[in-house]
Order: sequence, then C-alpha cells, then structure tokens
Amino acid sequence: MDMFINKITKTISEKFEENGYDSEYGKVNVSNRPDLCQFQCNGALAAAKKYKKAPVAIATEIVESLKSVDIFESLSIAGPGFINITVKDSFLVQYINSMKEDEKCGGSTEEAPKTIVVDYGGANVAKPLHVGHLRSAIIGESIKRTAKFLGHNVIGDVHLGDWGLQMGMVITEVKRRNPELPYFDDNFTGEYPKEAPFTIDALEQIYPHASKLAKSDEAIMEEAKQATLELQNGRRGYVALWKHILNVSVTDLKRNYAALNVDFDLWKGESDAQPYIPDMVKYLKDNNYAYESEGALVVDVSKEDDKFEVPPFLVLKSDGSSLYGTTDLATIIQRTQDFSPNEIIYLADKRQSLHFEQLFRCAKKSNILPENTELDFIGFGTMNGKDGKPFKTREGGVMRLQDLIEIIKSAVREKVVQSDSVSEDQVEETARKIGAAALKYGDLSNQATKDYIFDIERFSSFEGNTGPYILYTVVRIKSILSKCVEISSKEGISITGPYSDAERDLMLQLVKFNEYINVSFKDKAPHKICEYIYDLSNTFSRFYSSTKIVAEEDINKKTSWVALISLVQKVLELGLDLLGIEAPDKM
Repeated sequence: MDMFINKITKTISEKFEENGYDSEYGKVNVSNRPDLCQFQCNGALAAAKKYKKAPVAIATEIVESLKSVDIFESLSIAGPGFINITVKDSFLVQYINSMKEDEKCGGSTEEAPKTIVVDYGGANVAKPLHVGHLRSAIIGESIKRTAKFLGHNVIGDVHLGDWGLQMGMVITEVKRRNPELPYFDDNFTGEYPKEAPFTIDALEQIYPHASKLAKSDEAIMEEAKQATLELQNGRRGYVALWKHILNVSVTDLKRNYAALNVDFDLWKGESDAQPYIPDMVKYLKDNNYAYESEGALVVDVSKEDDKFEVPPFLVLKSDGSSLYGTTDLATIIQRTQDFSPNEIIYLADKRQSLHFEQLFRCAKKSNILPENTELDFIGFGTMNGKDGKPFKTREGGVMRLQDLIEIIKSAVREKVVQSDSVSEDQVEETARKIGAAALKYGDLSNQATKDYIFDIERFSSFEGNTGPYILYTVVRIKSILSKCVEISSKEGISITGPYSDAERDLMLQLVKFNEYINVSFKDKAPHKICEYIYDLSNTFSRFYSSTKIVAEEDINKKTSWVALISLVQKVLELGLDLLGIEAPDKM
C-alpha cells in the first residue's frame, strides 16, 4: 500500500503542477500543531523564491484548486503561506479498513528488491557471548527483519571469529594440559576422536587463561602465534582440534542467540574465506594494488582530500599470515560470488570505524566487487553502567550475555508472579518473553550510534517507554477481545466512525505505520520503530480510557471498536516482531 501521507502529497503535488509550479513543492508533513490541523504543506514558501511571487498568493491558488477534491475536511492558509490540512474522516477510515484487510497492515513492498547481506554477529569461538555482543546481534536482527518485511532478499551472516590468534592460544593451552592427545603427535595417522576433549564450560575457562598467560610471557605468545600459522597452513592435528572447538562453540552460541530471538541464515566464519585469500593476494599484487612495506603486504587507501590520516590496509603480516582485515576482504569476494549482493551491511562497535573505512576503500579501489555494490557500516555505541562506563560485573569483569539475560528475567519474574494472571506453569516462559523485551527494547529504543545507560529498573518497568509497557498494551487488547469474542471471531467486520477525537487520533497514528517502517530501514534505525509503537501504545491508552468498549450497547460502535483495536494489536505485534520481540498472552 502507498503511504497515507503520500496519497495526500500526490493530490496536492498535482495541483501545484496544474497551476504551473513544480510538483515537488506539494510535499506534505504531519503538522507540528495538531491543535490547528493534521497535516501541513510548506511548499508555497519555497516556490515563491523560484517563481518570484508572494507565498500567500501561491498558497491561495493551491487551496482554491483543492476545493474540488473530496478528501479534505478543511484547508486554510497560516502565516506567510503555510497550507494547513485536515482530511475527511471518510478518507481516513477508508485507508484504515484497507490496512485491516492487508496482511502487512499497509506495509509497502519494494518494487525493485535488493539482495542484501547483513553481517551482524561477530562472535569469537571458544569465548562466551558477553554484553558487547548484544548490540550487534539485536540491531542487526531488526535491520534484517525490517528489510525482509519490505520485500528485500536478505541473508544474515554471523561471521564468526574462528581463525585468528585466539585459536592458537586455545590449541597451545590444550596441549599444555593434555600433551598426550593425538592432535599433537606428528606421527599419528589414524582417525581423530569424534568427541571433543573438552566441554563448553572447560573451553570457556581455557581461553581466558591462555590469553592471560600469553600476554604475560613472550615465549608463550610466540608459541600461540606459531600454532595459529600452522593451523592456517593446514596442520592436520590442529585442524581436527579446531573443528572440535568450532562445533562445541557454535552449539552454545546458537543456544544463546536463540534466547535473544536472533537467527542467522549463514553460520560462516573467517575460516570460510581462507580458500579465497591466495588468489586475492595474487590479484592485488599482479594489478599493482598491493606492495611490500617493512615486509608486510599493504594497499594504500589514502585520498588527497582526507581530513584525517587513513593508514594503508594491511593484507598480510611480515610472516605471511593473514589478519582480521584479510579475511574481511576475502569474505567480500566470497559474498560477491555467492550472492551478487546489491548491499552489504556491517554491524560493529563504532570504534572499528577506521577498519571498515580502510576495508571499504580497499575493496572499491581494487575493484574486487561491482562498482554499484553498497558497503554500509553501522557503528554502534557502548552499553554503559550507571557510572557512565562500559557495563561490567560487580567484580569488574565483562558480563556474560546469558548472565545478563537471567538477571533481567529475574527482575520481571516477581512482577509476573504478583500479577496473579499467569498460571504457575507459564511463569518462566512469560518472564522470559518480558525479560527479553525489556532488554532488547531498552537497547533498540536508543539511537544505535549513541552510548546508553543500562538501567535494569527502568527497562523492566511496566510503565513508561519500555518493552514491558508495549507488551502490556498488547495483552490488554487481547483481554478486551476475549470479552467480545462474539464480535472478534467474526470475519469481515469493518471500522466506521471515528466517534471521538481520541479515536480519530488513534486512526491517525495507525496510518503512520508504513512511513515509520520505511524510514527505519532507510536510516538503519530500529529506534524509529520503537518510537512508533510507543506512541501508538500511548494513543491507544488514551482511547481506551475514554471508551467503554466491552459495555457499549450500540452494536455498530462496538463492532467498529473491536475491529479497530484488533488492527492496533496486529500493528503492535508486527512492530515488535521487527524488533525480534515476542508478546505473551498474559502478564
């Protein structure tokens, strides 16, 4: 469906054109003075400069032309030439009913869909997910879902860190603990054990110990680097052990991501890009894009008009081993060959912006992807504690993500029990959904690029701009509909009215749905969806408090209201789903 505001814009743009002005001046915006009008067109002021006429004269011409159009309740001119617009209720209700009958509630479908790869995991194997992984996972998931909702072909990739120095650290630490294992015997020619020589709990203890040891002992660090290089060169025992690390880690990662309702289409890692590296390096050398500098292979990506220094892109280290950037560049080649994407979107901490600037410049300069392929980096801010510093455990360490999820789940569990509306066997599942909503909405309602304060008391509140408040609105509507089941169960019921200003306001909020979804994707800004569903929830609450739906005796009004709030529920649930949030039936 076309956006409601676009329908008004189209009508007014036609009148600008009919009167000899460019149609672009007919753009309509939502009024910032709802006490005066619903919408406003300010084009007459801009047109006045081009056509050397008084803006009031132009506005008067347009308003006179619009009097023959049967969708406006009132049109007036304010100030130097603003056109104030109020639409007829019949026009509004017609659009609302179209939304009700549409599977996507008026959400548009892209006429020229793109193929988009979203790289939004970035977890390292052999390490537990921690709070630093939260933002990339849930922001990326929302962007992926919104793009799919609009009709794009979207591939979400976790892009695991499974090939770097941490692998060498883990391998050498396992060797120190269990030197008798066959993975370290160069003379072993049999099949390696099918079962891993460690559990996820042991693995999550092995890495931090190995990392701390390597950082304090230069010889151990060199040993880890050598093991990394041997793994990358295909040493048989190390590759077999690496596969165990990967399998054990990915099983745990999938469980943790599932707790956030985050899902990836691809579970590829840096290792999957390795086969592409030799040809890539040869191509960069043969075409004089890469050169040696202090033994390393680099590509100069600086530009004459740079306002800050952009260092060369490092392709290979002096010992010939690859880096994070090497696999990123090779992954672009892999994705181009596999999917021919129109756009690749990366989610990572904004402090990695220089890396992605170098990567994108190198990819474009070396022509390893088509000129029209977009590369987009969304750098997000940090989640901070109330002290304004990056969120830590009480002991000062980085908190595991599963521990954070459990903390916020516990914070809402007691409220669920106290509500006495949820059966005992549903308490845990309900607390899980509300806790996840509190955590995800608390994050996503902030602009992605900005840091924010993690406030568990505020995020888990059932009041205010929080996930639980939005869920409570949905649950309240479900409760009302269950009391009007004789109407809500009928098919084809229509919305009439509006019968009050509060109901009209609710309709005007509903028709913004399509607009907000499109803006959210265009700006890669899930907080726009949060903003919309919060405003819709508030507008519904005002309507609900002034309207006795269940007790209404006029069957026509009651039927219309049931149809209207059913649409509100559906729109809210669609919005929540685009954020990766599930709504419970009771709370």
